[in-house]
Amino acid sequence: MLADDHRMLREGLRRSMAERGFNIVGEARDGAEAVELAAALRPEIILMDVTMPEIDGVEATRQIKARQPEIRIIMLTMHADQDVLAEAIRAGANGYLVKDCSTDEIAAAIETVAGGETALSPRLAVSMLAEVRRQDGHAEADRVITRREEEVLQLIADGCSTPEVAEQLYISQKTVKNHLASIYQKLDARDRTQAVLAAVRMGIVTLD
Repeated sequence: MLADDHRMLREGLRRSMAERGFNIVGEARDGAEAVELAAALRPEIILMDVTMPEIDGVEATRQIKARQPEIRIIMLTMHADQDVLAEAIRAGANGYLVKDCSTDEIAAAIETVAGGETALSPRLAVSMLAEVRRQDGHAEADRVITRREEEVLQLIADGCSTPEVAEQLYISQKTVKNHLASIYQKLDARDRTQAVLAAVRMGIVTLD
């Protein structure tokens, strides 16, 4: 499903995503309509603009996730506003892309998110995580993860997928997923994005 107040952008996205084999089940013109259509259509993934009238994309994401947590949402933004991006994470968004990315990058992000991974635009990831680290730089770790879990999390922070982590550490993908499950529990995180954010605040992992 698409949610954007610019008709031309929606039409362009619809055409380009349809050409890549994705089925667009609906289009919302603002955040309030996005919440309504999400409830009615129950799409697997929503491409959600951040800045929209009525209800913005972050609040729409928060409301949709509260009612339908299984729906995965990729945020699209014109500017790398760190405060908004941090709020989007807390709202439960699963991906973050700048609008100057290519349609191929959007398609890749949809596939990544559909597979249960988090899609982060590299430029957004660096700015967002660096800002969160700056704001919470004095936070102390009240939970400890193992050295191997730190290695896994560092590779995730570097942008590696589960298969890439497994390859680099010479372990199975199942072992990587087990490590991630343990990390989520110890850091009280819902997904890898929240885990990385928590680890950056604690100084467990670093960003290049």
